[in-house]
Amino acid sequence: MESTRQAKIARLLQKELSEIFRQQTAKTHGTLVTVSNVRVSPDLSIARVYLSVFPSAKGEEIINNITTSARSIRYELAQRVRFQLRKTPELSFFLDDSIDYIENIDNLLKK
Repeated sequence: MESTRQAKIARLLQKELSEIFRQQTAKTHGTLVTVSNVRVSPDLSIARVYLSVFPSAKGEEIINNITTSARSIRYELAQRVRFQLRKTPELSFFLDDSIDYIENIDNLLKK
C-alpha cells in the first residue's frame, strides 16, 4: 500500500514528466507520449514511470530512446522539482499497453 507521501511525490513527478515529454514531442509531429502512471518506491529512491505512446507501433522505439536519455530527463526533472524534493529518484521507464488491451477487448466484443 502506498503512503500519502509516495502518492504526492508520484503526482508531482507525473505532472512534471508530462510537461517535459510534451515539450520534447512537440518537435516530433505525429507522436504523442503520455505519462499514464508513476509508482514511487517506499524509500523514494526509485520511480517507475509508465508511458503510453500514440501511435502504439512506435512504442518500443520511443521507450528505447527515452531509456537511453534517462539521465538527461532526470536532470531536467531535478531542475523542475529542486524546491520540493531533496533527491530526485532514479527513473525506470515502461510501456503502458493498457489502451491496446482495452481496444482489443472492444474489438472482440464487437465480433
